Amino acid sequence: MLKEKIFESYKESADFILNKIKIKPDIAIILGTGLEKLLDEIEDKIEINYKDVPNFLISTVSDNGGKFIFGKLSGKYVICMTKRFHYYEGYDFNELAMPVYVLKLLGVSKLILTNAAGAVNYNFYPGDICLIIDHINFAGASPTRGNNLNEFGERFYPIDKLYDKEFRDLAKKSAIKLGFELKEGVYFFTVGPFFESPSEIRAIRTFGGDLVGMSTITETLTAAHCNMKVLAMSVATNYSSDRIENMDGSEVEDVAREVSPKLKNLIIEIVKELDD
Repeated sequence: MLKEKIFESYKESADFILNKIKIKPDIAIILGTGLEKLLDEIEDKIEINYKDVPNFLISTVSDNGGKFIFGKLSGKYVICMTKRFHYYEGYDFNELAMPVYVLKLLGVSKLILTNAAGAVNYNFYPGDICLIIDHINFAGASPTRGNNLNEFGERFYPIDKLYDKEFRDLAKKSAIKLGFELKEGVYFFTVGPFFESPSEIRAIRTFGGDLVGMSTITETLTAAHCNMKVLAMSVATNYSSDRIENMDGSEVEDVAREVSPKLKNLIIEIVKELDD
């Protein structure tokens, strides 16, 4: 598809959403597995199913397909995505750029992401909330590959400050205010949907990965291209496969739901302290 048509398809999606919500949100939040408790706190909600948005992707991970939730959180307008999209669902990397580009066209300049991840670092335990300070992407692919969309950013762009330090400092202060500390680590992206082999985990640890997961990187790389401030947090939901046998994924959702109220309160505090 020509880049002009790609941009127009994103704009059509954004215009449809803006027609429903009427107000441009500055903050977007993409929620990971089992971390939907935050939605209970949003006031004056407007819900838009992904399937109703022209040209938009549909999540295949759950039956409901996902939705946008717009409203007020801590007195500020936010838009949340209840389901994200993954490479293992069959989407190409360039298709996975779409959600963040659409959010940018809605007016979003600050992006908060959460995910469930495996604990690779021996000092990380299930239930820990960890700030992502950097990532390792050995998938060898980029969501911004192809014809550059100049409307969003330059062809070549830096990612050395992708995970915004001021945003992270605010998150750490907010956590201390709530009575706990956040860990910090490097997120290692894998394509999934299978969990990693014990040998792969040992290699990831050697390379410097602290957490491992199958999401988030396509979103943060796209956000960097269009100059959004990014805060990304992982809930460590399980030990990596060299520390536990017969993983089936059930523990991921269970631990994420346990931690969800704590993460919810943290995000509420962060949003409250963000500059308008």
